[in-house]
Amino acid sequence: MTTLLPSTERALLRRLAIEQSHSRVPSMTAGIVRDGHPIWTGSRGLVSGRPPTSDTQYRVGSITKSFVATLVLRLRDEGRLNLEDKLDQHVPGTAIGDRSIARLLSHTSGLSAEPVGEWWERTPGGSADDLVAGVDQDAIRPRPRHGFHYSNTGFGILGELVGRLRGHSWYEALEQEVLLPLGLSRTTFGPESPHAQGWAVHPWADVLLSEPAEDGGAMAPAGQLWSTLDDMLRWARFVAGDTAEVLHPDTVAEMRAPGAVDDGDAWRVGFGLGLQLIRHQGRRLAGHSGSMPGFLATVMADPADTTGVVFMANATAGVSSALITDLLDLLEAHEPRIPDTWVPGPEVDPALLELTGQWYWGPSPYVLRILPDGLLDLVPWQGRGRASRFRRNDGGTWTGLDGYYAGEQLRFGRSAEGTVTHLDLNTFIFTRTPYDPDAPIPGGVTHWRSTP
Repeated sequence: MTTLLPSTERALLRRLAIEQSHSRVPSMTAGIVRDGHPIWTGSRGLVSGRPPTSDTQYRVGSITKSFVATLVLRLRDEGRLNLEDKLDQHVPGTAIGDRSIARLLSHTSGLSAEPVGEWWERTPGGSADDLVAGVDQDAIRPRPRHGFHYSNTGFGILGELVGRLRGHSWYEALEQEVLLPLGLSRTTFGPESPHAQGWAVHPWADVLLSEPAEDGGAMAPAGQLWSTLDDMLRWARFVAGDTAEVLHPDTVAEMRAPGAVDDGDAWRVGFGLGLQLIRHQGRRLAGHSGSMPGFLATVMADPADTTGVVFMANATAGVSSALITDLLDLLEAHEPRIPDTWVPGPEVDPALLELTGQWYWGPSPYVLRILPDGLLDLVPWQGRGRASRFRRNDGGTWTGLDGYYAGEQLRFGRSAEGTVTHLDLNTFIFTRTPYDPDAPIPGGVTHWRSTP
């Protein structure tokens, strides 16, 4: 593990200790990963009379949903389904059969938060047939159909969808397709020693009540899994883009893209495709929190900073939602990144070099540069406007990867002599001078003058 300064380690441990003590949590463990390596882990409290380790299992609750979403996106990438498919195409017989799979993943299907019947988190789970039959008109909530409404039921249905398309259970698919390739050997369906017992802490006395840990049955995809700090730190790396080919990094980026907002005008918390999103102090975090009787957990990753943070606790309630971001803030305050030494990049195709420099979209100046990974970067000269990176395709075109031009085609217009004269970005014409009259600008160009 990369060594932090003693002052940094003390600050992180102190924050964890404050949380464990003030929130009266039987045990807690937390860790941070940066650039693919764990840089800090800490624990407080006791599990079976001993401090928890990074190999102690806790139930991770709704973090399970991000694993199920990964299975759904694998099916999409294989061509087995489309995210715009209606649910009826794969799991017929529900009242939300006309809603898309994407809306289930982003909690915008309008489905109820919980399934019919008893409090599912504290009782043995039922069958998939009963779950599907229970998604009737009474399970649809009277909200705008595009509105965000968190639904555990929806992920039970998605687990059933995975099972039907794979021909075996969602958890068997998870073991084969995700856990094994990522080396998550301590992420399991049920608890395996060493593991923590789940507790509820009395609100007005320092005494404990043991919590049940039932098999969720058809609702297991919404919150069943148990895991360890080591495994969850690896999962944070996955969310940040270190996918080990379980998914293409572009697909994980798609999962991190905002699809719904959970807190109205504040837009601090949102949801992508199976991933929760948080905006904090300029960071865009993605991951998931988890809550089951006796347990709380959260894993969040900052892809831009290749940093992830995890905490796990065996208490039903009480841990501050600020713990995750506080740990990141402490790391940034005590050990901010030192920029890498700049070195010249690899050889660049001379034909690309002639494309670089200043371009104009109408009167607005842009700059095109070559990135070290061979991508082209088109950005406004003064930082205001549409920016995108582009990846080369066969045949001389380039495809936008992000921003306004994500998925759009960039082509280079040339003169009869082969000189590049303009950029054609999905019909927008960029020229070397503002409104170059020699470029094919729609509407034509006359001349500049000093009076309107």
